[in-house]
Amino acid sequence: MATLSPDVFGFLKKLTKNNNREWFTENKHLYTESQQNVIAFLEDLIKEMSEFDEDLAKIDAKKSLFRIYRDTRFSKDKIPYKTNFGASLGMGKGSQKGGYYLHLEPGKSFIAGGIYMPESSVLKEVRREISLYGEDFLKILNNKEFKKYFPEMDQDDKLKKVPQGFEKEDPMAEYLKHKSFIVVYYLKDEEVLDKNASKNITKIFKLMKPFNDFLNTPFSLGE
Repeated sequence: MATLSPDVFGFLKKLTKNNNREWFTENKHLYTESQQNVIAFLEDLIKEMSEFDEDLAKIDAKKSLFRIYRDTRFSKDKIPYKTNFGASLGMGKGSQKGGYYLHLEPGKSFIAGGIYMPESSVLKEVRREISLYGEDFLKILNNKEFKKYFPEMDQDDKLKKVPQGFEKEDPMAEYLKHKSFIVVYYLKDEEVLDKNASKNITKIFKLMKPFNDFLNTPFSLGE
């Protein structure tokens, strides 16, 4: 079983202090070694997670890992490299299905699940599902074990008013204002570097499965 080496965080800390192309080029071997370790960890994680979500078995660990190179073309921040390793396990910006995400960064690691910034047609379908089957949705959010790790959905980027096409008095009005439907659990460094990290993290990811299944319901009826 692959475990994350402390050297991965060691590399990211050094990169944070030396975020420039000269340093990166001279120390690219540190990046390559860290990247390989993260990919091996992801392979184990995907294998563990596919036991409760068989769709994940199709995911290629290497392809799931985001590039470390930042796109600075339209950004005022010209720092060339990300200071984290991020992996999309079926979730990403504009994704049309609920999925999972792993973020590795010293002192800032987290896992997430749900749909992030879906296109408008998908967003409308998810909102309709929540409006129609609010009780089912709340049952998932209020599940004792789920709530222990995810006290509430991520509150960033919410509308101030109930979106068009839905009643202001809708009992689920606050949830309909969301533009993303995400839950997040922050990991301590020792949790990430634990020898049983992939098994322990999988247990938390598994709690997200009913949440993702609900979000995916409008798009899975024809499958």
